[in-house]
Amino acid sequence: MKRTRTLIPLSQDHHHGLLLAALIKKDAPPYKTLPQTTEGKLEYTLKAWENELSIHFKNEEEILFPVVKGKDEEIDGLINGILEEHKEIEKLIVLLKTSENKIDTLDNLGNLLERHIRKEERILFQKIQEIFTEKELENLVGKISRVKK
Repeated sequence: MKRTRTLIPLSQDHHHGLLLAALIKKDAPPYKTLPQTTEGKLEYTLKAWENELSIHFKNEEEILFPVVKGKDEEIDGLINGILEEHKEIEKLIVLLKTSENKIDTLDNLGNLLERHIRKEERILFQKIQEIFTEKELENLVGKISRVKK
């Protein structure tokens, strides 16, 4: 299904999130211009959190979710689960700074982040587009901007 223009900026952010997830998993293949050492991946992840992911989460939590929540039981359930995943991702980000085993923490974060993004793209966004018309989502246009260009 073609993504509605309201959700396009979030989907574009998800592309970058999936690249990060792939980069930080154990035994990830090297990517041309991305870090390959554990320390490099750690630094890259923390910068991505600060400059991209945390802002993306805020766009979802403060702009998108309040508009779509309360109109469909399935969407509400998905959002509740996604909010829990946001908290779990944040905990792993904090743990990265103190963890003795940064490789495992990065791997756990990468796997969770990938599952989380796939759920949003394949299930939540699809359901939003089935339930809401373009006109109903129109007031969100311009309020959600792409985090990484």
